[in-house]
Amino acid sequence: MLLSTDALVLHSMNYLESSRILRLATREGGVRSVIAKGVRTSRKRFGNAVDLFAQGTAQLYVKPGRDLDTLSAFDVSHPRPGLALDLDRFSGASAIAELVMRCTRDASDASLFDELSQVLDDIAGAEPHDAGRVALRGAWRIVAALGVAPSLEVCSECHAPLEPDEPARFHHASGGVLCVRCARRIPGGRLLPPAARAALRAWTEGGDAPIGEPAELRAHQRLLREFLAEHLADGRPLKAFEAWEKGWSAA
Repeated sequence: MLLSTDALVLHSMNYLESSRILRLATREGGVRSVIAKGVRTSRKRFGNAVDLFAQGTAQLYVKPGRDLDTLSAFDVSHPRPGLALDLDRFSGASAIAELVMRCTRDASDASLFDELSQVLDDIAGAEPHDAGRVALRGAWRIVAALGVAPSLEVCSECHAPLEPDEPARFHHASGGVLCVRCARRIPGGRLLPPAARAALRAWTEGGDAPIGEPAELRAHQRLLREFLAEHLADGRPLKAFEAWEKGWSAA
């Protein structure tokens, strides 16, 4: 079966002497693994389609029961070369790609595809000093698009409302913030100041919020990674997220 779909390159690795295996996010087919045969010996058929984060229209030959589709053509409309020119942009985009690959399957999700495309555009257009915050905002937007946004206005255990200006304990396993009573009986979690909770709420609702010092960004990155490890990951480390954090820690 031939599937023609909007697609975006999330990952690329060499295969044998002349080919590459790609992971594509697609509008109609979810995240798929495909083989681009002969692409390393001649780029005439695919051009820059095998470059990371390139987006366009892909032609895939799909066979039921097979884990690997065949890429027959890829007409690139949006290459995003700027993501490879800055380490902060690239590491943030790589963390987003890892999130999508680890948390989605081969089911159609047009809204998630559009959100991913917009997030990568935002990172590509960010100033280098702001790329970390923009990627962080984008990651929470993806989490919300996946339907697993944390509870931030009511207690995730008893559903009691929390005042916007009160600190709250963020508990990963519970799926969000806890009220004072539930925080006393449930150990663990991290204290979330009101400004940080407001930022998370804005990001998951598609808005924006500022971040101050680099230490504040690193705290947000750690909170996100721990939340994903609890709810979305499969026990394997989130390597791109770890590299993203280390890059800012070394800055």
